[in-house]
Amino acid sequence: MFQDLDATLKTILGQDAAPADLRNAAVSFETPDKDFKPEADTAVNLFLYEVQENRALRNNAPIIDRVGDQYISQPPPLRVDCTYLVTTWSSETGEVKAKEEHKLLALALLWLSRFPVIQNGFLQGSLKNPPQLYPLPTMVAQMKADQSMGQFWSALGVAPRPAFSLTVTITMQPFDQADQYPVVQAIQVETASLIHPALAGRVLDKTMVPVPGAKITVVETGQETTAGPGGDFTFTGLAFGKYTLLVQVLDQPDVQMSVDYNANSQVHNVILPGP
Repeated sequence: MFQDLDATLKTILGQDAAPADLRNAAVSFETPDKDFKPEADTAVNLFLYEVQENRALRNNAPIIDRVGDQYISQPPPLRVDCTYLVTTWSSETGEVKAKEEHKLLALALLWLSRFPVIQNGFLQGSLKNPPQLYPLPTMVAQMKADQSMGQFWSALGVAPRPAFSLTVTITMQPFDQADQYPVVQAIQVETASLIHPALAGRVLDKTMVPVPGAKITVVETGQETTAGPGGDFTFTGLAFGKYTLLVQVLDQPDVQMSVDYNANSQVHNVILPGP
């Protein structure tokens, strides 16, 4: 994915509307160390030197989308800051070299500043397909307050060079799995009474379709009833307590379910297992 961000930035720098000097310069993503040699008389080098999660943009809520009659739930993605060090290079020497490099650096800074958010049309490879969940914001010339580049250039074995930072925040999904849930088709309101309590509920199959005609027995008391057209059943006159419901359906194994029947828990639906 990082290589696709490189390709995206190269596309932006090569736009027809970009300044001619910037458009005609070579674009490199190599390490700008003592062995770096630009491929043209002038070059813009973007060295990806830091990658870290943007914790300010972290969101633990899952991403939920509706696709047809299903809801697709995915874990939240990472928001990752990719920070480049942008330098410019000239094959000239002395003052001419410094003049060309400074001019090209200023052009690169001004041009990249035109893209506070990278538009979808510039995105390449895996940044384009599948589409990014969020726009790609950029920050130009925003070095960290406590960041010193002296050690950086020393490690590369070259003299310090004029440069600026470019940070692009991309979205990365570390998980492949996605959970699917059916769309709610209907809402069933179930009521209970504190004055006239009753142990009630519905008998449903595994797809939540009512099972009329099911026989329900309270094992402890021997009370029996038959589920109505909506799979509903009711037992009155029971003292609050724990009971066992025995559900019998023709040509299916019997099902038992323990219930804790009390004033705040009067409705107990029975969902039958699949075949």
